[in-house]
Amino acid sequence: MAKLRMKKIELIALLKDGKKIIELLQRRGVVEISRNDDEELESTNVTAVVGEFEKFRSTVSQALEILNKYCPEKKSVTEMFESRKEVETDDFGKGAIQFEKIMTVANEIIRSNDEISEAEKSISQMNIKCDILKQWVNLDVPMNFRGTATTKAFIGSVPSGVSLEGMPKGSYREVIFTSKEQTNLFVLCGKDTADETEDFLRKNSFVPLTETESETPKNIIERCRNECKVFSRRCSELEKHIAEFAEHREKLKFAIDYLQMRKDKYSALSSLGFTESTFVLTGYIPEKYTGALQKEIEKKYTVSITFTDPTDEDDVPVLLENSRFSAPVEGITKMYAMPSKSDVDPTPVMSFFYYLFFGMMLSDAGYGLLMLIGTTIVLKKFKLDTSMRKTMTMFRNCGISTLIWGALFGSWFGDIVQVVGREYFGKEIGSIALWFQPLDDPIKLLLYSFALGILHLFLGVGVSFKMAWDDGRKLDAVLDTVPVYMTILGVAPLAAGILTDVPSILKTVGMYVMIAGVVLLVLTSGRNSKSVFGKFFGGLYALYNTATGYLSDILSYSRLLALGLATGSIASVINLIGTMPENMAVKTILLVVVFIVGHTANLAINLLGAYVHTDRLQFVELFGKFYTGGGREFAPFTTNTKYIRFKEENYNE
Repeated sequence: MAKLRMKKIELIALLKDGKKIIELLQRRGVVEISRNDDEELESTNVTAVVGEFEKFRSTVSQALEILNKYCPEKKSVTEMFESRKEVETDDFGKGAIQFEKIMTVANEIIRSNDEISEAEKSISQMNIKCDILKQWVNLDVPMNFRGTATTKAFIGSVPSGVSLEGMPKGSYREVIFTSKEQTNLFVLCGKDTADETEDFLRKNSFVPLTETESETPKNIIERCRNECKVFSRRCSELEKHIAEFAEHREKLKFAIDYLQMRKDKYSALSSLGFTESTFVLTGYIPEKYTGALQKEIEKKYTVSITFTDPTDEDDVPVLLENSRFSAPVEGITKMYAMPSKSDVDPTPVMSFFYYLFFGMMLSDAGYGLLMLIGTTIVLKKFKLDTSMRKTMTMFRNCGISTLIWGALFGSWFGDIVQVVGREYFGKEIGSIALWFQPLDDPIKLLLYSFALGILHLFLGVGVSFKMAWDDGRKLDAVLDTVPVYMTILGVAPLAAGILTDVPSILKTVGMYVMIAGVVLLVLTSGRNSKSVFGKFFGGLYALYNTATGYLSDILSYSRLLALGLATGSIASVINLIGTMPENMAVKTILLVVVFIVGHTANLAINLLGAYVHTDRLQFVELFGKFYTGGGREFAPFTTNTKYIRFKEENYNE
């Protein structure tokens, strides 16, 4: 399967059927609409309409966000995996009729929230004002008091530490408040000495109070606090009022998706070409869907549908389709890059090794069993979206691999079997590994990691061979592949001899194979050069690249050993901590607590590590041998909804 074969589609239909045909294509989700480039056809400007729908959608989304703030939606853990709500086409139409009512609800929610915001702003301002006026609470005259018929008053502050000695005679001063920064004063003097007093204060950096309130600070503070209480009560009333709209939550969600669909539909119209009575739609469609779509549309409407093969100049989108085994890791390929026109889909190539390496890195049968049980329950119990189902299936397959590797290495939640046997039954239980325990023989696991790495790299080189062979470059396919195979296979037993005993016959054969591979590399890698020196030095350069490149690539697979040992080692330490107390009751309680908390954390950390490093082995080591990427993902005109989905068939799901 891999990359689905694409066809270009041209659909010509009557203008009166345009709306229904576009809506049908949107629900089917298998056609990517291309922009009309025929100058003889007219186009339509839908910017204003699309903008209007976006404004409405933003309003409803804001209302739903506000509603969720004051009346959070109660969801169980299991509901996190639930797919979008399924609706019938007829129910969707009935919901659309209530759109104006939903907008009224949304606007009322936003209005109430705006009033709450204004009230909270007023409360904040009053609290700030009260904090400031606390410094003046001992002032027993109005804040705007400026004197009487025969006196003049000065209310303000001077920097702390300023001496007021020398103030004109007959002046009265009172310190209202003092701090490290300033001193608040009330000064009263006769009008005959007012100018002299004012000049004295100015020289001492006096800053007059600009407050215009005709009440004492104490009365102002009391009034502000009373007003804050009124605003607070109003906020509570408005919050309850908003919460009363919780029964409209699903309608708001519906409106968001309804408006998104309307927006997308009108955006699609801008890509069409029009005449007085017809419209023309062009785009791309996977070949496997052409028959069903054509039959359905022609049965209902008067149309002309033509399918043609794309040319080499066309920017053809890419849609992947793989077997049940490989499809779950399509997301890994998309994360890197979609295949280009000249690429093969790397998903089926990497899928086996992806599961293999993931399980080898996590390598604990207990953890694998938990993954298998958890993902299986989710897959069986919930109706998931396509992408979520693929993700859960991928982790289920990784769980199976982890379970197998854990059983081979004898790790079941670390060494919990041996710990329980020793601590509670007084029996020493030996290794339960079906193969061997990595902690007892890490060199053995390292060698197997390198061996699997070589196979993984050879797979990538083999794919490169096939691509060149299918492209008609058969000689290049052989000369670019066979010398590499021979060189690496020849070096392998020689390098392994550094870490373990290798039969001399293997070393001897390996040496001859390596020499033959090196000679072929040097003699053939520079074949495209025109000069003899160019061919020779080109061959030497290729030999250098092969030696250094493959050495670093193969060493990268030592992470299989490192992560595998880390999982088991940490798990064993967790079990050891749980059995430290001597008292049996305390030991049991501690072991249960440490077991649950510790192994949960260990699983989470090493699950992430296995995922990241398995991805890296595919992206860097495997893809580097044959994969370019750079393709454009198929982007069909579909129901890009968040909360609902149609029950009727979507060909692409």
